[in-house]
Amino acid sequence: MAGMKDRNADRGGLVYSTDAGRMCPHCRRPVASCACATTRRATPASDGVVRVSRETKGRGGKAVTLVKGLDLEPAALLKLAQQLKAACGSGGTVKDGVIELQGEHRDRAIELLAAQGHNVKRAGG
Repeated sequence: MAGMKDRNADRGGLVYSTDAGRMCPHCRRPVASCACATTRRATPASDGVVRVSRETKGRGGKAVTLVKGLDLEPAALLKLAQQLKAACGSGGTVKDGVIELQGEHRDRAIELLAAQGHNVKRAGG
């Protein structure tokens, strides 16, 4: 039994507190005031090509335009998403470094991104 206790000692720590809720496993602070979340980037490394695709999986058959491969800071990504939504006249969001636009807007998104100087490719069918 001593071996099991030793093995879990390095992984241990507070996961949930009734005072603060969920705790960050890295900095051991409440998730709402996590210090390491601001220093980590959630976006994957990019090859310099912005890919614009259309997807309907898991959305009840409704089309969504995805813009992937933008190597931007989260604030700049949100601003670009706002510009794309305004240009397309639709809603959308940013999830995990990918801009999702509601509806089929590949052509308009490609035009706008190319005008801003991005290397854009149409992905998918």
